Amino acid sequence: MALRSRLVSLAAVLATLLGGLGLSFLWQKDAQAHGVAMMPGSRTYLCQLDAVTGTGALDPTNPACKAALNQSGATALYNWFAVLDSQAGGRGAGYVPDGTLCSAGDRSPYDFSAYNAARSDWPRTHLTSGATIKVQYSNWAAHPGDFRVYITKPGWSPTSQLKWNDLELIQTVTNPPQQGSPGTNGGHYHWNLQLPSGRSGDALIFMQWVRSDSQENFFSCSDVVFDGGNGEVTGIRGSGGDPDPGTDPTPDPSDPPHTGECMAVYSVTNSWNGGFQGSVEVMNHGTSPLNGWAVQWKPGQGTTIGSAWNGTLRTGSDGTVTVRNADHNRVIAPDGSVSFGFTATSTGNNFPVGTIGCVNP
Repeated sequence: MALRSRLVSLAAVLATLLGGLGLSFLWQKDAQAHGVAMMPGSRTYLCQLDAVTGTGALDPTNPACKAALNQSGATALYNWFAVLDSQAGGRGAGYVPDGTLCSAGDRSPYDFSAYNAARSDWPRTHLTSGATIKVQYSNWAAHPGDFRVYITKPGWSPTSQLKWNDLELIQTVTNPPQQGSPGTNGGHYHWNLQLPSGRSGDALIFMQWVRSDSQENFFSCSDVVFDGGNGEVTGIRGSGGDPDPGTDPTPDPSDPPHTGECMAVYSVTNSWNGGFQGSVEVMNHGTSPLNGWAVQWKPGQGTTIGSAWNGTLRTGSDGTVTVRNADHNRVIAPDGSVSFGFTATSTGNNFPVGTIGCVNP
């Protein structure tokens, strides 16, 4: 334990020294878009709604979501909008292996492999065969492109691994309209989808978002049942109704506003008894350089941020944390990103309360 603590401290010191030397290229990288289906809700989206609590802890009630959290970890679930492959380039069958469609072929920066599990107890959206629904797809980072909508063929069982041969393409939509701001829990693309007629029982709606401005693609698996429903969701905390994706699922007045094209993604990179090390990637999804940035969040209950590198840390009287750019990483290139790291003491609750976001620097 002492050795691990010394290694973490050494990493922090090394990162700070390199940053002071202006070696910001070590943390510069391409920014990634983000998004996943919110209606009908994807496995990662609905499991996030099921798991999140008012303290920032993740405590799912759904057994499939609980198993996915145990297998793939909290960082993947906290980044529910990042089921992506940066090199997919519109490829599907023959490129993404059968059985891994719900995890972007296991090529995402995060481990979504658990969300491929063939089981019948994932959260489900209840629909009516032949009806028209309004699809809502997160625009956590907005980019042009096509949305390919597939549905499983009649006779498919949720207890069998999802294969490309199980799917039929029912719609392709290009650059649909958006509602709400990118980088917020409720912001989304939306369009109408007429569901196939003559269907009953379980099915899965699979979507592939093919960006036209890069090779990056997003993958989304939504479990549905054709039983005469109107979008009701079951299998999540407080279920029985339709979770409105136009609102923050964890409303909190301390949630920071997102600004412009700046976006932040939070990850836990290492943890130990009594603390953890985290990282935040700050992205510029704009078409011009971002000159100066700041990120804000409220740590989970029992967590205190101790130190940060590649950014200037300030903690408010209410515990809210703000990290502003250092001199060497002040400017983020268009469609680029930088990262900063931090260490914290914790009672085991390592994730923020509500949303982490960019604020005015």
